[in-house]
Amino acid sequence: MKKTVFTGAATALITPMCENGSVNYRRLEQLVEEQIAGGIDALVICGTTGEKSTLRYDEHVKVIETAAKACEKRVPVIAGTGSNDTVYSVELCNDARDAGADAFLMVTPYYNKTSQTGLIAHYEYIADRVDRPIILYNVPSRTGMHIQPETYKELSKHPNIVATKEASGDLSLIAKIRYLCGDDLAVYSGNDDQTVPILSLGGLGVISVLSNFAPRVVHDLCTAYQTGNTKLAEEMQLKYLGLMNALFCDVNPVPVKEAMNLLGLSAGPCRLPLYPMSDDKKDFLVSKLKECNFL
Repeated sequence: MKKTVFTGAATALITPMCENGSVNYRRLEQLVEEQIAGGIDALVICGTTGEKSTLRYDEHVKVIETAAKACEKRVPVIAGTGSNDTVYSVELCNDARDAGADAFLMVTPYYNKTSQTGLIAHYEYIADRVDRPIILYNVPSRTGMHIQPETYKELSKHPNIVATKEASGDLSLIAKIRYLCGDDLAVYSGNDDQTVPILSLGGLGVISVLSNFAPRVVHDLCTAYQTGNTKLAEEMQLKYLGLMNALFCDVNPVPVKEAMNLLGLSAGPCRLPLYPMSDDKKDFLVSKLKECNFL
């Protein structure tokens, strides 16, 4: 079995912004401390929730470096380094490594996309040129393409490709991945609302949005399942299900940043083209925060 990057709950951390839209690096350091104090098992930096798409290259690397320095190796720091440009992704991986990243999260190529054969070539090219473990990221709602189970099986043969973040929402697909890849590829849920179902299929944890302001909740949910208290894990999954869904009532990370600002956690705004929530969606989010006793 390949060495896993983490087991349990990882936070897909937001990138906090100042009101003028610049990155709030001081607040980022504080968020890392708050996450570790909350029991989180790993941190994902510069993913979708971290607004990777609107970070300039220098900002991207500095955000990773700031988080890694603040973390001080207490939990793994996983850097979002995926791209639809294969060579660019290698360059970003190497700079992220130098900035302190322990592993890479790599989304499938988007917009120009590729075939399944091209996907294998893309990931193997990168994996041959980096010296950190790679977590694949399958999120077809954003990229327009799936990683097929047979493609996963081929990619799982590479020693640097150790896991996937599965955000397809397709539990049958995930079951087939587990069947074909076994212990050669760890599976993490990419959706908070599917954490327990994926754990039940042998998944190792979740890369969570909810844990941006509830790290202890998500950590404890995973720990309950993994220590045999599946009933408690089920109860927690259902208790927070409405809030998990509310965090996706608008484009991520708009709702989670709104929730954090409402809770006094100073997330700041999102960068355009992401836009503030409408009043009706904000009211819905507030109702779910109150339902779960966060407000």
